[in-house]
Amino acid sequence: PVGGPTVPPRARDRAGEAEAGARARPVAPREPRGPGCLPPPLPPRRPRGGGMAGRPAGAGALLALRALLALRALGAAGHPQCLDFRPPFRPPQPLRFCTQYSAFGCCAAEQDDALARRFAALATRVDAALWAECAGYALDLLCQVSGWRGAAPGSVPRARARRPRRAARIASLPAPLSPQECSPYAAHLYDAEDPATPLRTVPGLCEDYCRDMWQTCRGLFRHLSPDRALHALEGHRAKFCRHLALDDVDYCFPHLLVNQNLNSNLGRVVADAKGCLQLCLEEAANGLRNPVAMVHAYDGTHRFFVAEQVGLVWAYLPDRSRLEKPFLNISRAVLTSPWEGDERGFLGLAFHPSFRHNGKLYVYYSVGVDFHEWIRISEFKVTEDDVNTVDHSSERIILEIEEPASNHNGGQLLFGNDGYLYVFTGDGGMAGDPFGKFGNAQNKSALLGKVLRLDVDRNERGPPYRIPPDNPFVGDPAARPEVYALGVRNMWRCSFDRGDPVSGAGRGRLFCGDVGQNKFEEVDLVERGRNYGWRAREGFECYDRKLCADASLGCRLTRACPSADDVLPIFAYPHKLGKSVTGGYVYRGCEYPNLNGLYIFGDFMSGRLMSLRERPETGQWQYSEVCMGRGQTCAFPGLINSYSPHIISFGEDEAGELYFLSTGQPSAMAARGVVYKVIDPSRRAPPGQCRTQPAPVKVRSRLISFQPKEEFIWRPESTPRPTARAPTKAPRRSRPTAAQPAPTPRPARPTRRPGAPRGGGRRRGRPSTAAPAPPNGAVRLVRPSGLSPGQGRVEVFAGGRWGTVCDDAWDTKAAAVVCRQLGFAHAVRAAKRAEFGEGRALPILLDDVRCAGSERSLLECAHAGVGRHNCGHQEDAGVVCSHVDPDLPRPSPGHARPAGRRPLSVDAREVRGRRTGRRAGAKAVAAVGAC
Repeated sequence: PVGGPTVPPRARDRAGEAEAGARARPVAPREPRGPGCLPPPLPPRRPRGGGMAGRPAGAGALLALRALLALRALGAAGHPQCLDFRPPFRPPQPLRFCTQYSAFGCCAAEQDDALARRFAALATRVDAALWAECAGYALDLLCQVSGWRGAAPGSVPRARARRPRRAARIASLPAPLSPQECSPYAAHLYDAEDPATPLRTVPGLCEDYCRDMWQTCRGLFRHLSPDRALHALEGHRAKFCRHLALDDVDYCFPHLLVNQNLNSNLGRVVADAKGCLQLCLEEAANGLRNPVAMVHAYDGTHRFFVAEQVGLVWAYLPDRSRLEKPFLNISRAVLTSPWEGDERGFLGLAFHPSFRHNGKLYVYYSVGVDFHEWIRISEFKVTEDDVNTVDHSSERIILEIEEPASNHNGGQLLFGNDGYLYVFTGDGGMAGDPFGKFGNAQNKSALLGKVLRLDVDRNERGPPYRIPPDNPFVGDPAARPEVYALGVRNMWRCSFDRGDPVSGAGRGRLFCGDVGQNKFEEVDLVERGRNYGWRAREGFECYDRKLCADASLGCRLTRACPSADDVLPIFAYPHKLGKSVTGGYVYRGCEYPNLNGLYIFGDFMSGRLMSLRERPETGQWQYSEVCMGRGQTCAFPGLINSYSPHIISFGEDEAGELYFLSTGQPSAMAARGVVYKVIDPSRRAPPGQCRTQPAPVKVRSRLISFQPKEEFIWRPESTPRPTARAPTKAPRRSRPTAAQPAPTPRPARPTRRPGAPRGGGRRRGRPSTAAPAPPNGAVRLVRPSGLSPGQGRVEVFAGGRWGTVCDDAWDTKAAAVVCRQLGFAHAVRAAKRAEFGEGRALPILLDDVRCAGSERSLLECAHAGVGRHNCGHQEDAGVVCSHVDPDLPRPSPGHARPAGRRPLSVDAREVRGRRTGRRAGAKAVAAVGAC
């Protein structure tokens, strides 16, 4: 009401003056405000015990966060997470109320305006004297995690309706409520990162800050929280603050604002101790037989199509359900075999850019009769009454090329922005391109070892394709007019850059991974009329020295005498990192802004994921390896941090999000293939920015719902380090050398890619270096996605392999051994009967395990012998570990924390030591921030 409590300018508007010791501005009458207006300014805080006059509690904390967010120190061990279980984001517009989170947090303008209205409503409900003393605290708590506001009875926020466990927790609160949050660590402040814990209604507070607030402002909590248990403790300071404390004091407010490990790299892609970018995955499809391609149809339906090497293509709807009937089935015509590493088969698929109107698609596959083999590019059309089924009788052969050997078959089809079809062929196989004087790749009159460009429009009558008039060798009698670029060995997976979504920079660039021979794998930028050097050159070095020195080719193929059509790779790596490159994509999706412009690719043999980022000012490409996130990095529901090691291909969906396809067994007959979506856990796009509206599609086939099978694996967190690495320098043409980034251990080493038949072909022998094996007795936890760290199925490494443990005689002493190995102080319980799933893909290594509890590993305990057991995987053992002693009192449903809390962190102790009677929210935090 008008004439109520008087209020001064808002704390954050005066924060700079408070830091400088300036006096507070005069109190001014508060004007009435309507719904949606910004709240009234904050009142001044009274000085207590030598405190600074006019400074509201928490103002220093908010300033500290601003300062820390500006730091550019690299390497963070925090786990930013919003209350919707997703990463924080940069709001599209600056926030007007919680301005400190305008750069990064969990609030968009809509939530910020709601907080402003709630702050204004609090000012009208709270006693004037209390508000004059405590408005600063209210601002602190509302902007960290806004508390709770009333909602329609029975309602659950739409963003959380997809998570039934979370929805049930919200619905179980004393009144129908809905959470809003702004802090990038809101989930930790609310104890919401673990679905098994009760959901708080007030953020977790540090003890010193809570005591300070309790002294004068405990009555404010009745307006901030409906927690009756909290209200009942108002008269007992110790119990009250214990109720609001967090088990992990690193995340309590306000100490988390000055924790450098949590804030120094906030919002950036995290790198581990070796500089490897830590990303996560989301399973999108499984049960596939060597999935060689994933494409979309450019038709607005947001379906995606996955091709198997055996000759089937499956259609998936946007919800990842698969149609039971194959989209295309030419398995009878496709030439392949069950051999691991057979390069023949269904190799490529591309939809016409006007597929929505003409229903055309193009496929690339191997065919053969007796001992004669060739590759075929064919055109198909979908049936008139079902866009989810191809009319198999519509096949029209566009081009056939005889293959002199069974390997190096190429296989990529792409449509460029110019509307032409690009075809990528291999050099014909065997080793060293032995065909003719210069090999197929250097022979312009041969179609093998080339990039071809064809015009397949308006081909209903006449020839199946025409030659684009600007193809580089049109009119050259010694060249095939289809040739667009030459000198390639076996380009395996290429992609066009969509371009920066804002500036369009990079649009139309053509990236390819070209598989090497004996020493190097390379990534090329393919351009019109260029020669990529094979077989004279491999990577940056000469392969055929005689051909390199040949007078007729010297000025085209050697760095000592370069010409305009000689192009070196943008990146090459030696075989100690991998022996079969799989080209990828430049990320141009909407969901993960940090990845924009990052070219992500992989290696089939080593299972390594890699990335390149161009420095526009120099044209150099900076290399970073991509690793799966450790510790809590991928601890989000639905995310995983491991993959099958044979990386076969990459793909984009219609929205530009990035996927890769890999398998655990590289055979065209083994259904071990999985499609993974690449996820950046450090930052996402603002809510609603990436919303798509798929065009409806009529489905006639039965749908098979998607059931994820991959599991999250807990891996201890390594010490972070800066993400920046030395750029890959452009090679000198006088003496080029391949870039040799330091190797990082990868997933289990593959054998051969779909591409090197037994006894020869794309790869000779096995990789020369293997990832270092874990020590005997090492353990890891495997848990279904959505569960918190510290619990899962126990897997032990013994005798050179991973395996499970049977639950016969399994007890808390054995669990304590496992938990201690993983860095946890306590074992809560020993899980039995495959509580965390069955590890059927692994052998059972230990049974009848009996431990005293002091052993360093399970192998030191009594057991039946490694590999000896009389049980099944339905008895796989697990553990639940904790950093907190389970014998101490546990929190009540109102969130009281155990009495035996972890000691304060160094930063927290420093805050307490510097308090000297000052409020922690304003003075102590500011003191640490100044240090």
